[in-house]
Amino acid sequence: MYEISVRAAFEAAHFIAGYNGKCSRLHGHNWIVEAVVRGENLDSLGMLVDFSVLKAELKKFLDEFDHRFLNELEFFATENPTAENLARKIFRRLSMSEIFRGSVKLYAVKVHESPNSCVTYYE
Repeated sequence: MYEISVRAAFEAAHFIAGYNGKCSRLHGHNWIVEAVVRGENLDSLGMLVDFSVLKAELKKFLDEFDHRFLNELEFFATENPTAENLARKIFRRLSMSEIFRGSVKLYAVKVHESPNSCVTYYE
């Protein structure tokens, strides 16, 4: 079994409605998102997935969030834009990509909202 991962970043603001603390106020993060892919079969070049293809697919999706106020996005119309909800939504949307066919599977999405705080979502 092989496991590869790529990271991409975006900057965005949010607040957590109903939270009792500083995060209830508008603030921003330099978000880092990591996509973790697993599979057993390599292609004819000896790769599970080309890093540049995986990173481009992740970045294409994350560009929708860059320099945005996450609470205003339809993506978060029914729930707070927490790191946990962001990780789940990114996982589900990214997993529909054409690169995840056959034996190559999206294993996890990690969302870092700071250098010391990270959430990992698996299905």
